[in-house]
Parts: sequence; structure tokens; C-alpha cells
Amino acid sequence: MKPLIIIPAYNEAENIPELVRNIQKLQIDYLVINDCSKDQSAQLYSRLNINHLDLSVNLGLASVTQVGFKYALDEHYDCAIVIDGDGQHPPKYIQPLLKAIEEGYDVAIGSRFLQEKKPWTMRMIGSRIISVLIYLKTGRWMTDPTSGMRAMGKRVIQEFAENLNYVAEPDALTYLLRRKYRVRETPVKMEKREKGESYFTSPIKSIQYMVNVILSILLIQW
Repeated sequence: MKPLIIIPAYNEAENIPELVRNIQKLQIDYLVINDCSKDQSAQLYSRLNINHLDLSVNLGLASVTQVGFKYALDEHYDCAIVIDGDGQHPPKYIQPLLKAIEEGYDVAIGSRFLQEKKPWTMRMIGSRIISVLIYLKTGRWMTDPTSGMRAMGKRVIQEFAENLNYVAEPDALTYLLRRKYRVRETPVKMEKREKGESYFTSPIKSIQYMVNVILSILLIQW
């Protein structure tokens, strides 16, 4: 199997070099997609010979990820693994995701809560609400629907390269489950962001994310 690691990145110059060093130990192809960052990402990636694409406009996470799927499709990769550029997704969990794809699953989701109890924080309450909506829509209970660490087989790569039917991970998952793709969760432990600023530091952005995802699950993914 020929896998590709896709790393969407916006203002992640502080995190990408170390992440790439850890990925290179796996000897798996990777692609960093620089979403028109405002920091020195483009210059740094070029100087360090990091395999990357520099986008001329800011597309946002969903569209940037689709660029990665298009690249994977064009370059004939059999599997695409998406991880965040902030270092929260340890590369050591990539192999279990790949194993699930090799076993015939279309999608493998890295779940923080498959073996551990989900805390009762505001963010995790939102995650529970999304899990309930996905269950009502698909009949499947997903323990970590907002996980950004996931692997997809060739059929899903083509599906998402050609059609953008989602705004974020949860409604993409709903889309796949409703179309009977085989989905499996595998246990992972994620790290805390040590450098840079998360997209969800702003309460307004967090609320916008929840509203967009819920509307997409309820209306678009019908």
C-alpha cells in the first residue's frame, strides 16, 4: 500500500519542523499544505526542504484538506492520513490507522475516548451533542467525532477529491456513514499544543464551528 500523510497548516512554522522530523522516521510520504500563512512558514519550509505546497489564498481547513486529497488521487496514493500541523497528533499512531485500512476499512478515526472516559468540559459537551446527532442520523455511535486524525482508503480519497460535501470532520463522518463506507475507530492519545495558537481559542469561532457542523449534519448530510 502506498500511503500519504496530509498536513494542513496555517501559521504552524513553530510546530511543523519537529512534526516532519518525527514523520520522516516512519518513512512514509507526506505533504504539508501551507494555507497562505501569515508567519514565515513558506520561507522556513523551503529552507528546510520540507515537502509542501504554498497556497496563494487562504482556503480554510476543509478546502485545504481537499487539495491534499486531489494531490493523493493524482499521484496514485492508496491511502491518505490527515493529521493536524500543531503536533497534537503523534505520528506513532499512524501505523494502527494504516492497519485498519489494510484490513479493508474505508476510514479509520483516531479516537481519544475509545478506551478512556470523555471529560465534562464545555468542548466535550459539544462533542457529545455531535455524537448524538450522528447517531440519530446514521445509527452509529462515534466516541470522538471531532477527531482530526484519520486515515482514508482510495475510494474515500476519490470521493472527497471530487466532491466537497462537508465543512468539518463530524459532518464528513456523517456523510461517509450514511453512504455505508466502513468506518472504524482506533485508540489514540493526543498531545497538548505547546506552540502557536489554536483556531478555537476564540469563543466566537468555537460557537460558529458548532453551529456550522450541526446545521450541516441536520440539513446538508440528509
